[in-house]
Amino acid sequence: MDKPITITSKLPDVGTTIFTVVSAKAEEYGAINLAQGFPNYDCDNLLKDHVSKSLYDGKNQYAPMAGLLALRDEISLKMQITQALSFSSADEITITAGATQALFSAITAFVHPGEEVIIIEPAYDSYAPAIRAVGGIPVYLTTLSPYFTIDWHELRSLIHSNTRMVIINTPGNPSTKIWRHDDFEQLSLLIEGTNIIILSDEVYEHLVYDGVKHMSALSFPALRERTLAVYSFGKTFHSTGWKIGYCIASSELTREFRKVHQFNVFCVSSFVQHGLAAYLRESNTWSNLPQFYQEKRDLLLQLLSKSHLKPVLSEGSFFNLFDYSEISDLNDMDFVNELIVKHKIAAIPLSAFYHRPPTHLRYIRLCFAKTEETLRHGAKLLLNI
Repeated sequence: MDKPITITSKLPDVGTTIFTVVSAKAEEYGAINLAQGFPNYDCDNLLKDHVSKSLYDGKNQYAPMAGLLALRDEISLKMQITQALSFSSADEITITAGATQALFSAITAFVHPGEEVIIIEPAYDSYAPAIRAVGGIPVYLTTLSPYFTIDWHELRSLIHSNTRMVIINTPGNPSTKIWRHDDFEQLSLLIEGTNIIILSDEVYEHLVYDGVKHMSALSFPALRERTLAVYSFGKTFHSTGWKIGYCIASSELTREFRKVHQFNVFCVSSFVQHGLAAYLRESNTWSNLPQFYQEKRDLLLQLLSKSHLKPVLSEGSFFNLFDYSEISDLNDMDFVNELIVKHKIAAIPLSAFYHRPPTHLRYIRLCFAKTEETLRHGAKLLLNI
């Protein structure tokens, strides 16, 4: 009898993501799902028309490895409009299979075994596993609710000759905070004279509220040549299931990024790219997203204004954090389980976004990218706690 194979896991302590676990439990108990970050309403019919037309027009074979040039042209134009920045469609923009693939490809392309990558917590949960999978070492800077202020002196102390990359996220998930001019200036000074690359997760670029404009790391001269910025059409156009995004970087960084991308997915769904390119030529619905989502944020806050949940005002993304310390002394995972089982409402515990959660963390994350009916139903359940 053959000896069983021995498997040495690259990620031995990684299980199912908190989003899958909570959503599955919500389904099991019939709970309203304000946990996982996806809209429960459909994308624009005009977009669906363009995508389906491309499908039936036979746009069903391989797209170019870097992405359909017509789509990259539209992205370049959008960056000129939104950030007053010019990028080469041919050499600086790459279409990816969602933002997560772009993040993984960027980490794989530039991080070598033993090199360190700084993650600012709370952080999206895909960063650290990708770093570890390629032999890199995650190094964590912990920021705390409700302000999630970066201690720049502490961050400086984490940087040394073995630091390869710093990952930033604006608007932040789950912090919901946005980076401002001073933050980018501080970062520019911090990495001056180093060989550090910036990986900037900007998937919620159009979901910024209260009249504030999104600022990209690419906008800062000291950062532009060393930044890979990642975006998501799924977040922008309510189509998360299509898994299509893009990465913008200098031609030098893009060359290395594409070396990994071409052997990772090679190219992304062709008919969807054709449909998106046609849609972007005819529509600028992304310009209406701040108002669209701020109305949902404000509705949720208004509905919960008489509850014992204390909000941390969302500056961006389609999430809002709430402090539940006046309701319960349970840790946040136990509190979330109680919400699902007893109250039929699902949320995400903030501790899931830390490698070592701070003690006495009493925050949940709620998604307001839902219909008004769902938000009202969810709020009614939360008011009964």
